[in-house]
Amino acid sequence: MERALPLLESKARDRGSLAQAGYLDLLGPAEPSSTGWMQDLMLTGIVPRVYARWWRPAFGRVAKGLLGPGMADERRIARLLLGLSPGDGVLDVACGTGSFSRDFGNTVGEEGIVVGIDVSETMLSRAVDDTRAAALGDRVAYVRGDAQELPFVPESFDAVCCFAALHLFADPIRALDRMTTVLTAGGRIALFTSVRGRSPPLRTAESLIGRRSGARLFERDELVEELEARGFEEIRQRITGITQFVGGRLPE
Repeated sequence: MERALPLLESKARDRGSLAQAGYLDLLGPAEPSSTGWMQDLMLTGIVPRVYARWWRPAFGRVAKGLLGPGMADERRIARLLLGLSPGDGVLDVACGTGSFSRDFGNTVGEEGIVVGIDVSETMLSRAVDDTRAAALGDRVAYVRGDAQELPFVPESFDAVCCFAALHLFADPIRALDRMTTVLTAGGRIALFTSVRGRSPPLRTAESLIGRRSGARLFERDELVEELEARGFEEIRQRITGITQFVGGRLPE
């Protein structure tokens, strides 16, 4: 955590407090307003217990399709899109129980640093416990905060990852702005989120599900165009099922 503190904006450092579980809490009793039942579930004490082993793989399999990539493949895709090297600084947005954060920590090594940020106290408590058990506490730290208003100084990370969460944000475009701001020149971004189908019946069903769950369904070219508008280059997109992987790099 000491290595992560200089990356935070001064006002965030001033209001933050170290939670008993071991993460830095910037929200206290306050919580961002929920977008729907899917986000509500992430804040409960039940989902974090089964998230990494059962919930996330099962939900992902349905969304990605039977032939879509598994969880190990997702981590590999994230590393490739981010182009991680030893010594890099990585921000894992909506990190959940820290599975990707720990994987990044192994890749960036002792000279690198990974910061995971999430709103869920129960998710972060599990993330801290599992990170300590993996002996990665010297290079992976966790912050409880609002991913749409990232509390980090500009140009503080070499790479930003946001997997399986952007579609749950109340203002995902604002979140993209903040992710771009905290990246250094040449910084890389990796996203895994929803994508809309092409057929009218499927789109109608998707709209109904989206309204009830609070999940946003992005158009097929929407995020590519948003990254282009923010100056990203070498943009790559892979669509599988009703999900997409998108990555890009800022100019040096």
